[in-house]
Amino acid sequence: MADCGLRPSSASGHAERAEGRIDRRAAIRIALAALAFRLLSAFLALMVNVVFPLDRPLQMRVFSDPSPFWDTFARYDTGYFEGIAWTGYTPLAGGRSNIAYFPVYPMLMRLVGRIFGHRHASYYIGGIAVSWVCFIAAMVALYYLARLDLPRRRAERAVLLTAIFPFAFFYGVAYSESTFLLLTVLAFYLFRRGRYLIGGVCGGMATATRVPGILMVPALAWIAWTDLRPSLGTSVPAKEGRRSLRRDGGWWHAFGGVILASSGFAAYCAYIYVLTGNPLEWAATLQRWGYYPGGAPWLAPVRLVGHLVTHPYAYLAGDRMAPYDTLYGVTGIAFVLAIPFVWRRFGAAYGLFMLANLWLPLSSGVFEGLGRYCSVLFPFFIWLADSKSRFLSTVILVVFALFYTLGLALFTTIHPLF
Repeated sequence: MADCGLRPSSASGHAERAEGRIDRRAAIRIALAALAFRLLSAFLALMVNVVFPLDRPLQMRVFSDPSPFWDTFARYDTGYFEGIAWTGYTPLAGGRSNIAYFPVYPMLMRLVGRIFGHRHASYYIGGIAVSWVCFIAAMVALYYLARLDLPRRRAERAVLLTAIFPFAFFYGVAYSESTFLLLTVLAFYLFRRGRYLIGGVCGGMATATRVPGILMVPALAWIAWTDLRPSLGTSVPAKEGRRSLRRDGGWWHAFGGVILASSGFAAYCAYIYVLTGNPLEWAATLQRWGYYPGGAPWLAPVRLVGHLVTHPYAYLAGDRMAPYDTLYGVTGIAFVLAIPFVWRRFGAAYGLFMLANLWLPLSSGVFEGLGRYCSVLFPFFIWLADSKSRFLSTVILVVFALFYTLGLALFTTIHPLF
């Protein structure tokens, strides 16, 4: 009888170990595929840069002479990141300053860049290396996060959809998106597994990577709250059971994790206060670029829909920014419409994360940068991957791949996709 009582536990242990081995093999396959995709995307950017004329004649250069390959990684905000890596932050009273860019990515850019020497090109190459490594790691981390809710094949599909999202080309250039995605996914994964303090460290680094990072904190707090309140546990479904109160360290660990997740943002504000006397000077700098968050978030989408419904051809052909605003705006609207479905399927934490991170850019009244903001909203891709329709999944993959190529081509030829 005793032997019979042990068999289910033993069988369960063998099954868990086998599943773990399968996941590890999948993670290795995902990492290799992510590297291959970055190489293929870089080659595509090279071909675009060689074949098509630049929209703007002046471009950023990695080396002193133009390089059709390396220069494709250095566009727009890359110059600000490299400037921070090279000389640090330089406040400019009443003007545009690099303090609008949070420090984790440019500091990593500096750290890795010094391996290649002390030249401007070294920091650019360091930034590319950081972006690629973080992208590969983020794809693996996303797989494990998706596995908390999805079977293996759908979790792999979520990774694929994230990688070929129309604005996912930002993951492969010297921008902070891949670093932010990695830290954010790790924070959510660790919080959902009850590792609040380590998750808080990852969250703190994420909130010191990009301005919208602080908006993940309510979602992380909600995960901790529902984990420690069994009556609300169904709000954040997970394949794995909730960690016990004793193992987690209870409320103190959860509270500490949330505080740590906020600390990166708070630390940067404190640094800016020492530097300028105003802890929110980075926000004032953003306003000098024309960003004024806090307005009605529906105004810009409603205006765009009005143009596309009433006179689409005249709008797209007659307004220089119309094609880019349409690409960003339609993407943003699709993500907004998905929030209730994400919330219902995966719980309030994922819904809150998407809601807060879409409210901020849409409330500014402009679409600039919205594609980048959407690219890191991983719950959307996990939700799409959960589709049971093979036909719909194939359609989504084809559409994503087509518009990824378009977006990469526009960015490479210096069109206004920021």
